[in-house]
Amino acid sequence: MLAFTSCLCLKKAKHHPGYEDPTTLASETPLNHGGYEETLLFNASFNKVDPADNYPAHFTVNEVEALYDLFKKLSSSIIDDGFIQKEEFQLALFRNRSKQNLFADRVFDLFDLKRNGVIEFGEFVRSLSIFHPNAPKEDKMEFAFKLYDLGQTGYIEREEMVSAILSESDLEISEDVVESIVDKTMAEADLKGDGKIDREEWKEYVAQNPSILRNMTLPYLNPAVNSSISQLCAEL
Repeated sequence: MLAFTSCLCLKKAKHHPGYEDPTTLASETPLNHGGYEETLLFNASFNKVDPADNYPAHFTVNEVEALYDLFKKLSSSIIDDGFIQKEEFQLALFRNRSKQNLFADRVFDLFDLKRNGVIEFGEFVRSLSIFHPNAPKEDKMEFAFKLYDLGQTGYIEREEMVSAILSESDLEISEDVVESIVDKTMAEADLKGDGKIDREEWKEYVAQNPSILRNMTLPYLNPAVNSSISQLCAEL
């Protein structure tokens, strides 16, 4: 009986490198994403936020376990090593691991918090928490800002926005149309007229155009996440 119990414990404890305990991950909030100090500095740049918009978006332990099932699917699609490689990330987004996409590369980089070229389970959960319906609006703004700041300069520049829109869109949009969209955006958002958008200007622009954050919420990350993610896993 003792040997049988030991065997069960060993099987339960066997996980790939990078695995983190669901209980620990469930206790964390989006405020931990990208570094606590960095988030505080960013939130400070938005002045005082409404406390009602700043409540924690915890995943439950069951939700994190459901996310682990999804993570295992993604991380074993090409190489079963317990990490999501960039090619596997591309495959999940486009069903094509060889398709090059600057915007997808930037998303991957933001999920790769340790900057080691792969996405670990803990990074996967922490990054997805930003897309939770209950995640603070300020965190969604920060993530979106970083997405468009392709050069990581602390500003969104015109050419970066053109590249991002061309890359992220699933529609066949001509470059002329994208240029027109970006020109209008820059005219509205670049309040200082210096040819780039800083965080303060971004905050004002998003406040006037909240639909920009629409893609920063994933519908299946809701209180019914267990069944929703299980369905998503079945489709992969």
